[in-house]
Amino acid sequence: MKKIKTIQYKVASPFVNMGPIRLRQPLPTAGIENVDPFLLLHHYGPYAISEMNNPFDLGPHPHRGFEPITLLFKGEQFHRDSLGNEMVVKAGGVQWTTAGRGIIHAEAPTKEFVKKGGELEGIQLWLNLPAKDKMMTPNYQHLEASQIPTITSEDQKAKLHIIAGDQKGEKGLIKTQTAVNVFTAELDAEGQLEIDLPESHQSLIYLLEGSVVVNQTEDLQKGEDQMITFHQDGNAIQVNAKTRSTLLILSGAPINEKVTQYGPYVMNTQTEILEAMRDYQQGKMGYLY
Repeated sequence: MKKIKTIQYKVASPFVNMGPIRLRQPLPTAGIENVDPFLLLHHYGPYAISEMNNPFDLGPHPHRGFEPITLLFKGEQFHRDSLGNEMVVKAGGVQWTTAGRGIIHAEAPTKEFVKKGGELEGIQLWLNLPAKDKMMTPNYQHLEASQIPTITSEDQKAKLHIIAGDQKGEKGLIKTQTAVNVFTAELDAEGQLEIDLPESHQSLIYLLEGSVVVNQTEDLQKGEDQMITFHQDGNAIQVNAKTRSTLLILSGAPINEKVTQYGPYVMNTQTEILEAMRDYQQGKMGYLY
């Protein structure tokens, strides 16, 4: 039996500065430290990238203890890492890095994309790993848009892309360490979706573009409130688009463990953070130049 999840918080997506990059950060935000197991959500772009303007060139940097995920909506990015992976991620594609005990990676718009110019837009998502998996072997998964299962509404006005988890018989190809659903959606005006999410999961919906009504009661609009989190009291959410809209839908089984974070490391204790810093300096996370 369907029971609609009630709304917990509705929040804006304020701009923050990350070095030369200005981006939106709805999570964490005032009053919401995380939506366990999701720790951070950055919405970058759309940026007009050109040879004269390319701030999104992130050189080699380490991670440990979680999964940094990039969902690209516009443009092209080149990923390379200390495991030897080199991959171009294009619009609609996903790169899912399991940092585990340590990985160094770099990402930037491709040289070809910078030369021809265009818009770059994406989501950077940090997904926590439970203590038992924080020191697992690092891994990298890549999906092109064509590999992502899609559910289309009968009237063709709504599409739901299943990146990880499952929905109405369709299963995402990303292998996850914990039970999570990661979906993106595109809706035309008057498009509608009802999305099944386990009652036990913490969940959120984030609006990248457009204007929608959630659960027939709450408005989200680009530039105003853009994120809603839900209580663990139902197994579905409803979305009705007022204009052409793009959404991110997340749910996950809470890990319920202490989180200790410092920069690019997410562990359970301060001692483990210090160990991560030492291991990176000693080259135990590999090398990337």
